[in-house]
Amino acid sequence: MGTMGTTTRTERGWRVLAGWLLAAAACLCLVLPAAATPLRLAAGESSFPLSNALGYWHDAGAQATPEQAFARAKAGGFAPLPGGNPAFGFQTGAYWFHVSLENLQRDEPLWILVQEYALSDRLDLYLRYPDGHVEHDAGGDHVPFADRFIRYRHPNFRLDLPADQRVELLLRVQSESSMQVPLSLYTPKAFAELLRDAQFSNGLYYGIVLALLCYNLVLWLMLRDASYFWYLLHTGAFGLVLFALNGYGFEYLWPTSAWLADASIPLSICFALIGMQLFARSFLDLRTRWPAGDRMCLAVVAFFALLGVASTWLPYSIATPIASRAVLLGVLWIIIATVVMLRRGYRPARLFLLAWSLFLSGTAAFTLLAFGALPQNFWTQNGVQVGSALELLLLSLALGKRYASLREENVRIVQETNEKLERGLIDRTRELRTAMAQLGEANVKLLEYSQRDPLTGAYNRRYFHEAFSRLLEECRADGRALAMLLLDLDHFKRINDRYGHQAGDACLVQAARSIEAVAHPHGGLVARFGGEEFVVLLPCNAAQDALQVAEAIRLRIQQQPVAHDGTSIHLSASIGLHTVAAGRGMGQEDIIRIADAALYRAKDDGRNCVRHSLASA
Repeated sequence: MGTMGTTTRTERGWRVLAGWLLAAAACLCLVLPAAATPLRLAAGESSFPLSNALGYWHDAGAQATPEQAFARAKAGGFAPLPGGNPAFGFQTGAYWFHVSLENLQRDEPLWILVQEYALSDRLDLYLRYPDGHVEHDAGGDHVPFADRFIRYRHPNFRLDLPADQRVELLLRVQSESSMQVPLSLYTPKAFAELLRDAQFSNGLYYGIVLALLCYNLVLWLMLRDASYFWYLLHTGAFGLVLFALNGYGFEYLWPTSAWLADASIPLSICFALIGMQLFARSFLDLRTRWPAGDRMCLAVVAFFALLGVASTWLPYSIATPIASRAVLLGVLWIIIATVVMLRRGYRPARLFLLAWSLFLSGTAAFTLLAFGALPQNFWTQNGVQVGSALELLLLSLALGKRYASLREENVRIVQETNEKLERGLIDRTRELRTAMAQLGEANVKLLEYSQRDPLTGAYNRRYFHEAFSRLLEECRADGRALAMLLLDLDHFKRINDRYGHQAGDACLVQAARSIEAVAHPHGGLVARFGGEEFVVLLPCNAAQDALQVAEAIRLRIQQQPVAHDGTSIHLSASIGLHTVAAGRGMGQEDIIRIADAALYRAKDDGRNCVRHSLASA
């Protein structure tokens, strides 16, 4: 029993010791550096993302040397990337990244390390080989572009990795831009394929931007619509933003200027924001449709202009985060203005809202990635390009629809205006015709008044002379005679003296009516010759016909007394007659003189009688 108890206690001791050893081993595993186990570049693979194998250390003071960093890595002072995400946002100091590599591909000693982010200021690469020697290389946009191993928009380095040997890779990154360090290893062949794919995708994007620029430039030159100009400004400026963000600006435009490499980002962002605000202001017609929104839009433009000027001297680490956040605010304001215009019934704003919503989604993903709030993947890396490409296409379509809508509205307005003009013209024409008819009637009346004696209504002496010549010609042409009767009311002065001038006027009026009543049925023309004298021009066939008409006139005047103020005034008339035979030519003055002589004979013969002229007609 004693032996068995001793054996049992011994076994229990060994078990406890084994447990402590296992726990110690587990703790040791936890404190070992992330790169203690090397990343083996196995055969058959041509590219290796390093995020899951990297360890990192934030050197807040940026004072550590490579030797200190290697020592820290050996001591387990590097931590794995949080969730394998190589994006840390805008940070101060320097970041060190460490990984051990073991190349198992004997036929691939040459590898290419690529940081797939173009805006880091300075990268220092250290490779420590088994024999202890260290090789150094530098990159980033504060190093001349020509110093890169391959002329490519992303920083890249040549790695000579002997087969079956462990090589320590240490990368120091210090930058005022967002701390994003997505590292990958490629064989030369895989890198060439990467270049081909990148060339195709970026060429497609910039081809779309260039095509839209050219297309809308032609439209602007043809239509001179301000919206197309601001669209061109927005498209060109935002294309420049992505040109700089993707590293093409440093590659092609300022390959030796570290200042432009830093300043180009906030400057191009502000320029693009100004363009998009002015484009939205013009497209939504804020000046007319929403004056308060128009003033707000101009205030936003002024802010971006000031930020752009300030970014030329502000540190990159201050200007760029502000500009990046301003993109979201600027797009949000445009969406708010668009929603307001939609609620006010502005139909072109529908497609406009969809375009800016897509742009906001892509931009938000890219911005959140820059601040380390989202992990790095295809959509966060390329969201701004995908969103902006869709936005530019939809905005171009929206411009076309807006132009078509404005054209339809203009056609409708022109049609309505033409219809109003036509209706107005018809009304004016009708009014003009009425006015002309009234004017014609007035002219006829005026002419009639100018030809008539205002008291008796008979023709006046002026018209008598005009008609006399015409009737002479007509009778001569027709082969008829023309008689002239010159009539004088007897003792008319006595009537005025006895009964008054008003009574005399009444006598003149009734005498004119009596003369017209007899002469008109025979085609005679009656005129007041002056005072109490009347004249009658009477076309006839013979003098006897004229004598009968003259006698009938005398009798009618005599037989119709004038009633005035209860008094009956009897009238009589002396008539002198001369007849111009058919075909006989005589002047007016001669005919009047002869008829006047016949009138005086009638007066001399006792008045109230008719006497024919003695002259041979």
